[in-house]
Amino acid sequence: MKTPLFIAKRYILARKSHNVINIISGISVCGVALASFALISTLSVFNGFNDLVKTLFTNFDPQLKIVSHRGNAFSSDIPELREVKALSFVDVFSMTIEEQALIEYKNTQEIVTLKGVDDEFYYLSGIENILIGQGIYMLSDDVADYGILGLQLARKLNSGIEPVSPFNVYAPLRGVTVNMANPTASFNSKEFFSPGVVFQVNQPPYDENYVLVSINLNKRLFGYESEITAVELRLIEGVNLKKAKSEISKIMGPNFRILDRYEQHADIFKVFKLEKFISFIFLTLILLIASFNIIGSLIMLMVEKRKDVNILNGIGASKELVSNIFIYQGFLISLLGALSGVVMGVIVVLLQQKFGFIPLGSSGGFVVDSYPVSLRFFDVLAVLGTVMVMSLITIWPIRSMAGKFFRIAKKNEN
Repeated sequence: MKTPLFIAKRYILARKSHNVINIISGISVCGVALASFALISTLSVFNGFNDLVKTLFTNFDPQLKIVSHRGNAFSSDIPELREVKALSFVDVFSMTIEEQALIEYKNTQEIVTLKGVDDEFYYLSGIENILIGQGIYMLSDDVADYGILGLQLARKLNSGIEPVSPFNVYAPLRGVTVNMANPTASFNSKEFFSPGVVFQVNQPPYDENYVLVSINLNKRLFGYESEITAVELRLIEGVNLKKAKSEISKIMGPNFRILDRYEQHADIFKVFKLEKFISFIFLTLILLIASFNIIGSLIMLMVEKRKDVNILNGIGASKELVSNIFIYQGFLISLLGALSGVVMGVIVVLLQQKFGFIPLGSSGGFVVDSYPVSLRFFDVLAVLGTVMVMSLITIWPIRSMAGKFFRIAKKNEN
Protein backbone atom coordinates (compact mmCIF):
# COMPACT_ATOMS: atom_id res chain seq x y z
CA MET A 1 0.00 0.00 0.00
CA LYS A 2 2.89 2.36 0.70
CA THR A 3 4.31 2.01 -2.81
CA PRO A 4 1.15 3.07 -4.72
CA LEU A 5 0.60 5.97 -2.31
CA PHE A 6 4.21 7.12 -2.66
CA ILE A 7 4.02 7.07 -6.47
CA ALA A 8 0.62 8.81 -6.41
CA LYS A 9 2.06 11.63 -4.29
CA ARG A 10 4.95 12.02 -6.73
CA TYR A 11 2.49 12.28 -9.62
CA ILE A 12 0.57 15.02 -7.78
CA LEU A 13 3.71 17.10 -7.35
CA ALA A 14 5.39 16.27 -10.69
CA ARG A 15 4.99 18.58 -13.67
CA LYS A 16 3.03 16.98 -16.50
CA SER A 17 4.35 16.90 -20.05
CA HIS A 18 0.99 18.06 -21.40
CA ASN A 19 -0.24 21.31 -19.88
CA VAL A 20 -3.88 20.30 -20.43
CA ILE A 21 -3.48 17.61 -17.74
CA ASN A 22 -2.38 20.27 -15.26
CA ILE A 23 -5.39 22.38 -16.22
CA ILE A 24 -7.89 19.51 -15.85
CA SER A 25 -6.36 18.47 -12.51
CA GLY A 26 -6.54 22.07 -11.32
CA ILE A 27 -10.19 22.31 -12.39
CA SER A 28 -10.92 19.09 -10.48
CA VAL A 29 -9.33 20.45 -7.30
CA CYS A 30 -11.14 23.80 -7.66
CA GLY A 31 -14.50 22.09 -8.29
CA VAL A 32 -14.23 19.99 -5.15
CA ALA A 33 -12.91 22.99 -3.18
CA LEU A 34 -15.79 25.26 -4.24
CA ALA A 35 -18.38 22.59 -3.43
CA SER A 36 -16.80 22.01 -0.01
CA PHE A 37 -16.66 25.76 0.61
CA ALA A 38 -20.34 26.09 -0.31
CA LEU A 39 -21.29 23.24 2.02
CA ILE A 40 -19.44 24.70 5.02
CA SER A 41 -20.80 28.21 4.39
CA THR A 42 -24.41 27.12 3.84
CA LEU A 43 -24.53 24.83 6.86
CA SER A 44 -23.01 27.57 9.02
CA VAL A 45 -25.66 30.07 7.89
CA PHE A 46 -28.46 27.66 8.82
CA ASN A 47 -26.77 27.10 12.19
CA GLY A 48 -26.57 30.87 12.67
CA PHE A 49 -30.26 31.43 11.97
CA ASN A 50 -31.14 28.50 14.23
CA ASP A 51 -29.12 30.03 17.10
CA LEU A 52 -30.60 33.47 16.42
CA VAL A 53 -34.16 32.18 16.72
CA LYS A 54 -33.26 30.47 20.00
CA THR A 55 -32.00 33.75 21.48
CA LEU A 56 -35.14 35.61 20.37
CA PHE A 57 -37.41 33.14 22.13
CA THR A 58 -35.61 33.24 25.47
CA ASN A 59 -37.22 36.52 26.63
CA PHE A 60 -40.75 35.19 26.19
CA ASP A 61 -40.71 31.43 26.52
CA PRO A 62 -39.97 29.42 29.67
CA GLN A 63 -37.21 26.88 30.05
CA LEU A 64 -39.81 24.17 30.63
CA LYS A 65 -43.55 24.15 30.04
CA ILE A 66 -46.07 21.66 31.43
CA VAL A 67 -49.14 21.09 29.25
CA SER A 68 -51.85 18.48 29.06
CA HIS A 69 -51.10 15.64 26.68
CA ARG A 70 -54.44 16.28 25.01
CA GLY A 71 -53.80 20.03 24.77
CA ASN A 72 -56.77 21.06 26.90
CA ALA A 73 -57.13 22.83 30.24
CA PHE A 74 -56.44 21.03 33.51
CA SER A 75 -56.90 21.72 37.21
CA SER A 76 -54.28 23.77 39.01
CA ASP A 77 -55.07 21.98 42.29
CA ILE A 78 -53.69 18.54 41.41
CA PRO A 79 -51.04 17.20 43.84
CA GLU A 80 -48.51 16.61 41.05
CA LEU A 81 -48.18 20.36 40.47
CA ARG A 82 -47.63 21.00 44.16
CA GLU A 83 -44.88 18.37 44.13
CA VAL A 84 -43.22 20.00 41.10
CA LYS A 85 -43.42 23.43 42.72
CA ALA A 86 -41.64 22.08 45.81
CA LEU A 87 -38.68 20.70 43.81
CA SER A 88 -35.39 22.20 44.91
CA PHE A 89 -34.23 23.08 41.38
CA VAL A 90 -37.42 24.97 40.42
CA ASP A 91 -36.76 28.69 40.76
CA VAL A 92 -39.98 30.19 39.32
CA PHE A 93 -43.36 28.46 39.00
CA SER A 94 -45.91 30.35 36.88
CA MET A 95 -49.45 29.32 35.85
CA THR A 96 -50.98 30.57 32.60
CA ILE A 97 -54.22 30.47 30.61
CA GLU A 98 -53.77 30.87 26.85
CA GLU A 99 -56.80 31.08 24.57
CA GLN A 100 -58.00 32.64 21.32
CA ALA A 101 -60.21 35.75 21.50
CA LEU A 102 -61.46 38.66 19.42
CA ILE A 103 -59.98 42.03 20.30
CA GLU A 104 -61.48 45.36 19.28
CA TYR A 105 -59.98 48.82 19.43
CA LYS A 106 -62.35 51.52 18.30
CA ASN A 107 -63.52 50.19 14.89
CA THR A 108 -60.67 47.72 14.25
CA GLN A 109 -60.86 44.02 15.16
CA GLU A 110 -58.34 41.18 15.19
CA ILE A 111 -58.27 37.55 16.31
CA VAL A 112 -55.52 37.24 18.93
CA THR A 113 -53.98 34.84 21.41
CA LEU A 114 -54.79 36.11 24.88
CA LYS A 115 -52.17 34.91 27.32
CA GLY A 116 -53.21 35.29 30.94
CA VAL A 117 -50.29 35.14 33.37
CA ASP A 118 -49.84 35.37 37.13
CA ASP A 119 -47.46 37.63 39.04
CA GLU A 120 -44.59 35.13 38.77
CA PHE A 121 -44.44 35.50 34.97
CA TYR A 122 -42.49 38.76 35.30
CA TYR A 123 -39.64 36.96 37.09
CA LEU A 124 -39.80 33.95 34.79
CA SER A 125 -39.66 35.56 31.36
CA GLY A 126 -37.38 38.57 31.43
CA ILE A 127 -40.23 40.49 29.80
CA GLU A 128 -38.73 43.83 30.85
CA ASN A 129 -35.99 43.34 28.23
CA ILE A 130 -38.44 43.46 25.30
CA LEU A 131 -40.81 46.24 26.38
CA ILE A 132 -41.12 49.43 24.33
CA GLY A 133 -42.76 52.63 25.57
CA GLN A 134 -42.80 55.08 28.45
CA GLY A 135 -45.16 53.07 30.66
CA ILE A 136 -44.49 50.17 33.01
CA TYR A 137 -45.20 46.42 33.13
CA MET A 138 -48.60 46.15 34.82
CA LEU A 139 -51.51 43.79 34.18
CA SER A 140 -53.99 44.80 36.88
CA ASP A 141 -54.62 47.09 39.85
CA ASP A 142 -57.55 48.00 42.07
CA VAL A 143 -59.13 50.11 39.33
CA ALA A 144 -58.81 48.25 36.02
CA ASP A 145 -57.28 45.43 34.01
CA TYR A 146 -54.38 46.07 31.63
CA GLY A 147 -53.00 44.30 28.59
CA ILE A 148 -49.66 44.46 26.78
CA LEU A 149 -49.86 44.00 23.01
CA GLY A 150 -47.23 42.85 20.57
CA LEU A 151 -45.79 45.75 18.59
CA GLN A 152 -47.09 44.59 15.19
CA LEU A 153 -50.54 43.87 16.66
CA ALA A 154 -50.69 47.42 17.99
CA ARG A 155 -49.89 48.68 14.50
CA LYS A 156 -52.63 46.51 12.94
CA LEU A 157 -55.14 47.88 15.44
CA ASN A 158 -53.88 51.46 14.91
CA SER A 159 -53.70 51.86 18.68
CA GLY A 160 -50.16 53.15 18.98
CA ILE A 161 -47.82 52.31 21.85
CA GLU A 162 -49.69 54.37 24.48
CA PRO A 163 -53.41 54.25 23.61
CA VAL A 164 -55.88 56.08 25.84
CA SER A 165 -59.09 54.27 24.87
CA PRO A 166 -59.82 50.79 26.27
CA PHE A 167 -59.61 47.53 24.34
CA ASN A 168 -62.61 45.21 24.22
CA VAL A 169 -62.13 41.43 24.07
CA TYR A 170 -64.75 38.82 23.25
CA ALA A 171 -64.74 35.06 23.89
CA PRO A 172 -67.48 32.45 23.31
CA LEU A 173 -69.26 31.22 26.42
CA ARG A 174 -68.20 27.70 27.41
CA GLY A 175 -70.76 25.01 26.64
CA VAL A 176 -73.13 27.43 24.87
CA THR A 177 -74.18 27.09 21.24
CA VAL A 178 -73.94 30.33 19.29
CA ASN A 179 -77.37 31.92 18.86
CA MET A 180 -77.38 33.14 15.26
CA ALA A 181 -80.42 35.37 15.96
CA ASN A 182 -78.48 37.19 18.70
CA PRO A 183 -74.75 36.26 18.44
CA THR A 184 -73.58 38.75 21.06
CA ALA A 185 -75.54 36.85 23.71
CA SER A 186 -73.28 33.84 23.16
CA PHE A 187 -70.08 35.76 23.89
CA ASN A 188 -68.49 37.03 27.06
CA SER A 189 -66.81 40.44 26.85
CA LYS A 190 -64.32 42.33 28.99
CA GLU A 191 -62.23 45.44 28.58
CA PHE A 192 -58.69 46.39 29.50
CA PHE A 193 -56.40 49.38 29.12
CA SER A 194 -52.81 49.66 27.97
CA PRO A 195 -50.13 50.35 30.63
CA GLY A 196 -48.24 52.41 28.04
CA VAL A 197 -45.92 49.69 26.75
CA VAL A 198 -45.86 47.03 24.03
CA PHE A 199 -43.48 44.08 23.65
CA GLN A 200 -41.31 43.15 20.67
CA VAL A 201 -39.90 39.63 20.35
CA ASN A 202 -39.02 40.15 16.67
CA GLN A 203 -41.01 37.04 15.78
CA PRO A 204 -44.32 37.48 13.88
CA PRO A 205 -46.21 34.73 15.78
CA TYR A 206 -45.74 36.78 18.95
CA ASP A 207 -45.56 40.39 17.81
CA GLU A 208 -48.62 40.09 15.54
CA ASN A 209 -50.89 37.85 17.62
CA TYR A 210 -50.17 37.89 21.35
CA VAL A 211 -51.64 40.00 24.15
CA LEU A 212 -50.43 39.62 27.74
CA VAL A 213 -53.16 40.02 30.38
CA SER A 214 -53.65 38.90 33.97
CA ILE A 215 -54.68 35.31 34.57
CA ASN A 216 -57.71 36.51 36.53
CA LEU A 217 -59.01 38.44 33.51
CA ASN A 218 -58.79 35.28 31.39
CA LYS A 219 -60.56 33.25 34.07
CA ARG A 220 -63.49 35.68 34.02
CA LEU A 221 -63.50 35.97 30.24
CA PHE A 222 -63.33 32.23 29.44
CA GLY A 223 -65.32 30.99 32.45
CA TYR A 224 -62.45 29.14 34.14
CA GLU A 225 -62.36 28.49 37.88
CA SER A 226 -59.32 26.48 38.94
CA GLU A 227 -58.35 25.42 35.40
CA ILE A 228 -55.20 26.51 33.63
CA THR A 229 -53.72 25.63 30.23
CA ALA A 230 -50.01 25.46 31.18
CA VAL A 231 -47.43 25.77 33.91
CA GLU A 232 -44.19 27.53 32.99
CA LEU A 233 -40.96 26.92 34.87
CA ARG A 234 -37.59 28.54 35.27
CA LEU A 235 -34.88 26.41 36.82
CA ILE A 236 -32.10 27.42 39.18
CA GLU A 237 -28.98 28.38 37.25
CA GLY A 238 -26.61 25.49 36.60
CA VAL A 239 -29.25 22.74 36.84
CA ASN A 240 -29.07 20.08 34.13
CA LEU A 241 -32.11 20.71 31.94
CA LYS A 242 -32.47 17.14 30.68
CA LYS A 243 -32.34 15.62 34.15
CA ALA A 244 -34.79 18.20 35.50
CA LYS A 245 -37.16 17.55 32.60
CA SER A 246 -36.97 13.79 33.17
CA GLU A 247 -37.71 14.11 36.90
CA ILE A 248 -40.68 16.43 36.31
CA SER A 249 -42.01 14.08 33.64
CA LYS A 250 -41.96 11.18 36.12
CA ILE A 251 -43.91 13.24 38.64
CA MET A 252 -46.55 14.47 36.18
CA GLY A 253 -47.12 11.10 34.56
CA PRO A 254 -48.22 10.13 31.04
CA ASN A 255 -51.12 12.59 30.87
CA PHE A 256 -48.79 15.58 30.66
CA ARG A 257 -46.00 16.72 28.36
CA ILE A 258 -42.90 18.59 29.53
CA LEU A 259 -41.70 20.85 26.72
CA ASP A 260 -38.33 22.57 26.47
CA ARG A 261 -37.84 25.61 24.26
CA TYR A 262 -37.12 23.48 21.19
CA GLU A 263 -40.28 21.44 21.67
CA GLN A 264 -42.41 24.54 22.31
CA HIS A 265 -41.51 25.62 18.76
CA ALA A 266 -40.97 22.23 17.18
CA ASP A 267 -42.44 23.30 13.83
CA ILE A 268 -39.98 26.17 13.41
CA PHE A 269 -36.91 24.10 14.24
CA LYS A 270 -38.14 21.21 12.07
CA VAL A 271 -38.29 23.65 9.14
CA PHE A 272 -34.70 24.73 9.84
CA LYS A 273 -33.52 21.11 9.94
CA LEU A 274 -35.43 20.23 6.77
CA GLU A 275 -34.07 23.23 4.85
CA LYS A 276 -30.56 22.48 6.06
CA PHE A 277 -30.89 18.83 4.98
CA ILE A 278 -32.30 19.73 1.54
CA SER A 279 -29.51 22.28 0.97
CA PHE A 280 -26.95 19.67 1.99
CA ILE A 281 -28.40 17.18 -0.52
CA PHE A 282 -28.38 19.69 -3.41
CA LEU A 283 -24.83 20.81 -2.68
CA THR A 284 -23.75 17.18 -2.39
CA LEU A 285 -25.10 16.55 -5.89
CA ILE A 286 -23.04 19.51 -7.12
CA LEU A 287 -20.04 17.99 -5.35
CA LEU A 288 -20.72 14.67 -7.10
CA ILE A 289 -20.74 16.38 -10.50
CA ALA A 290 -17.50 18.21 -9.65
CA SER A 291 -15.91 14.91 -8.63
CA PHE A 292 -16.48 13.47 -12.11
CA ASN A 293 -13.83 15.88 -13.41
CA ILE A 294 -11.31 13.78 -11.52
CA ILE A 295 -12.01 10.83 -13.82
CA GLY A 296 -10.98 12.86 -16.87
CA SER A 297 -7.71 13.96 -15.27
CA LEU A 298 -6.91 10.39 -14.17
CA ILE A 299 -7.57 8.94 -17.64
CA MET A 300 -5.25 11.50 -19.23
CA LEU A 301 -2.67 10.84 -16.51
CA MET A 302 -2.79 7.09 -17.30
CA VAL A 303 -2.15 7.86 -20.98
CA GLU A 304 0.81 10.09 -20.10
CA LYS A 305 2.30 7.58 -17.67
CA ARG A 306 2.09 4.57 -19.99
CA LYS A 307 5.92 4.32 -20.04
CA ASP A 308 5.94 4.20 -16.22
CA VAL A 309 3.30 1.47 -16.35
CA ASN A 310 5.50 -0.51 -18.78
CA ILE A 311 8.46 -0.15 -16.41
CA LEU A 312 6.38 -1.27 -13.43
CA ASN A 313 5.11 -4.18 -15.49
CA GLY A 314 8.64 -5.11 -16.40
CA ILE A 315 9.81 -5.29 -12.79
CA GLY A 316 6.86 -7.50 -11.81
CA ALA A 317 4.26 -5.04 -10.50
CA SER A 318 0.78 -6.47 -10.20
CA LYS A 319 -2.39 -5.14 -11.77
CA GLU A 320 -3.71 -4.16 -8.31
CA LEU A 321 -0.61 -2.04 -7.60
CA VAL A 322 -1.01 -0.09 -10.85
CA SER A 323 -4.73 0.38 -10.26
CA ASN A 324 -4.15 1.59 -6.69
CA ILE A 325 -1.69 4.24 -7.91
CA PHE A 326 -4.40 6.00 -9.89
CA ILE A 327 -7.07 5.43 -7.22
CA TYR A 328 -4.83 7.06 -4.62
CA GLN A 329 -4.13 9.83 -7.11
CA GLY A 330 -7.88 10.52 -7.32
CA PHE A 331 -8.27 10.45 -3.55
CA LEU A 332 -5.38 12.87 -3.12
CA ILE A 333 -6.96 15.28 -5.61
CA SER A 334 -10.27 15.05 -3.73
CA LEU A 335 -8.59 15.45 -0.36
CA LEU A 336 -6.61 18.49 -1.56
CA GLY A 337 -9.79 20.09 -2.89
CA ALA A 338 -11.80 19.23 0.23
CA LEU A 339 -9.19 20.59 2.64
CA SER A 340 -8.78 23.76 0.58
CA GLY A 341 -12.54 24.33 0.47
CA VAL A 342 -13.07 23.58 4.15
CA VAL A 343 -10.21 25.86 5.21
CA MET A 344 -11.58 28.69 3.04
CA GLY A 345 -15.08 28.08 4.41
CA VAL A 346 -13.91 28.11 8.03
CA ILE A 347 -11.95 31.34 7.47
CA VAL A 348 -14.90 33.09 5.80
CA VAL A 349 -17.34 31.93 8.51
CA LEU A 350 -15.03 33.13 11.30
CA LEU A 351 -14.54 36.48 9.57
CA GLN A 352 -18.33 36.81 9.15
CA GLN A 353 -18.79 36.08 12.86
CA LYS A 354 -16.21 38.72 13.76
CA PHE A 355 -16.93 41.51 11.27
CA GLY A 356 -20.28 40.69 9.63
CA PHE A 357 -19.10 41.89 6.20
CA ILE A 358 -21.96 40.16 4.30
CA PRO A 359 -25.13 42.20 5.10
CA LEU A 360 -28.68 40.87 5.07
CA GLY A 361 -30.04 43.97 3.35
CA SER A 362 -30.42 47.70 3.58
CA SER A 363 -34.12 47.93 4.42
CA GLY A 364 -33.50 47.95 8.17
CA GLY A 365 -36.32 45.49 8.84
CA PHE A 366 -34.11 42.62 10.00
CA VAL A 367 -33.26 41.59 13.54
CA VAL A 368 -29.55 41.56 12.68
CA ASP A 369 -27.63 43.57 10.09
CA SER A 370 -25.54 40.73 8.66
CA TYR A 371 -25.96 37.02 8.02
CA PRO A 372 -25.68 35.11 11.31
CA VAL A 373 -23.30 32.16 11.09
CA SER A 374 -22.23 29.45 13.50
CA LEU A 375 -19.51 26.91 12.81
CA ARG A 376 -20.06 23.32 13.98
CA PHE A 377 -17.20 20.81 14.24
CA PHE A 378 -19.61 18.04 13.22
CA ASP A 379 -20.39 19.92 9.98
CA VAL A 380 -16.69 20.05 9.11
CA LEU A 381 -16.39 16.31 9.63
CA ALA A 382 -19.59 15.72 7.64
CA VAL A 383 -18.29 17.72 4.68
CA LEU A 384 -14.93 15.93 4.67
CA GLY A 385 -16.66 12.56 4.97
CA THR A 386 -19.09 13.41 2.16
CA VAL A 387 -16.25 14.44 -0.14
CA MET A 388 -14.46 11.16 0.48
CA VAL A 389 -17.63 9.13 -0.17
CA MET A 390 -18.36 11.05 -3.38
CA SER A 391 -14.76 10.54 -4.46
CA LEU A 392 -15.03 6.80 -3.84
CA ILE A 393 -18.20 6.65 -5.97
CA THR A 394 -16.65 8.51 -8.89
CA ILE A 395 -13.09 7.15 -8.71
CA TRP A 396 -13.81 3.46 -8.20
CA PRO A 397 -14.51 2.80 -11.94
CA ILE A 398 -10.91 3.89 -12.57
CA ARG A 399 -9.84 0.58 -11.01
CA SER A 400 -11.18 -1.42 -13.96
CA MET A 401 -9.87 1.16 -16.46
CA ALA A 402 -6.39 0.97 -14.94
CA GLY A 403 -6.56 -2.82 -15.05
CA LYS A 404 -7.38 -2.78 -18.77
CA PHE A 405 -4.59 -0.27 -19.35
CA PHE A 406 -2.19 -2.58 -17.49
CA ARG A 407 -3.19 -5.56 -19.61
CA ILE A 408 -2.67 -3.56 -22.82
CA ALA A 409 0.78 -2.47 -21.64
CA LYS A 410 1.69 -6.07 -20.77
CA LYS A 411 0.45 -7.31 -24.14
CA ASN A 412 2.52 -4.69 -25.99
CA GLU A 413 5.57 -5.74 -24.01
CA ASN A 414 5.14 -9.35 -25.06
